[in-house]
Amino acid sequence: MAAKKEKLIEIKNLKQYFDVGRGEVVKAIDDVTFDIYKGETFGLVGESGSGKSTTGRTIIRLYDATSGEVRFEGDNVHGKKSKAELKKFNRKMQMIFQDPYACLNPRMTVADIIAEGIDIHGLAKNGKERMEKVYELLETVGLNREHANRYPHEFSGGQRQRIGIARALAVDPEFIIADEPISALDVSIQAQVVNLLKKLQQEKGLTYLFIAHDLSMVKYISDRIGVMYRGRIVELASSEDLYERPMHPYTKSLLSAIPLPDPAYERNRKRIVYDASEHNYGTEEPVLREIRPDHWVLCSEAEYKTYKGMYE
Repeated sequence: MAAKKEKLIEIKNLKQYFDVGRGEVVKAIDDVTFDIYKGETFGLVGESGSGKSTTGRTIIRLYDATSGEVRFEGDNVHGKKSKAELKKFNRKMQMIFQDPYACLNPRMTVADIIAEGIDIHGLAKNGKERMEKVYELLETVGLNREHANRYPHEFSGGQRQRIGIARALAVDPEFIIADEPISALDVSIQAQVVNLLKKLQQEKGLTYLFIAHDLSMVKYISDRIGVMYRGRIVELASSEDLYERPMHPYTKSLLSAIPLPDPAYERNRKRIVYDASEHNYGTEEPVLREIRPDHWVLCSEAEYKTYKGMYE
């Protein structure tokens, strides 16, 4: 019998609304529910504006949720917390940002950038131990100790992202949110960064939320994938199941847009265009329903019966 997976993050009915003025409200996250298990990589994909980055930032409490819950090891992240509680929580959960240049202070050396968390949490007894930790982190992410006294502008995009990863690792977190960490990098560098993340996960037992719009890379790194559209998860399944048996029309449209290195196939293949108006829900609110074991789709009761019939 397979061991029962242990939940690290539980997201329940999460909503993040933004008031943009004149009585208009943007529903960036609209009633999202999913779990992330210890040691896994949960991929979150969707087009720009789908709400995936907002989901990551709300989980880590860069945004206060409009409503709903985010539970980390059973503890409500958005519950009222003291400064000491928040400090303890912030050490367990870290974030790697999309733009590896904008998120690094240009006036700080690499050593000070990486050691910022070490200083805040008092993880080094003295300056010598602090620098030894910085050197170790630089080597862990594929850089060397000579880089410690340089500034962010002296590095390439891939190297800057490695610095960002080292900074996230500095406080020994359990969970890392990687918010499109490779989208600003050259294709040749993307695979190196993803391989580094996979290696670190195996060595340190990390859990990832990997946010991206490149479905081919998400498939490579993720154990399970959630597909977001207009603030809602429309499909959630294992990486293999989602790619081999996509059910929701939006997922199919995303998969049809993945380029393949075959000119003849590319010339002839048909791309699927998703039209949300094709769903005829009437007055019924679609909900996330389990079509196959661990394969969930946002659908109406009528669509649910259709999906079940396709795979029985």
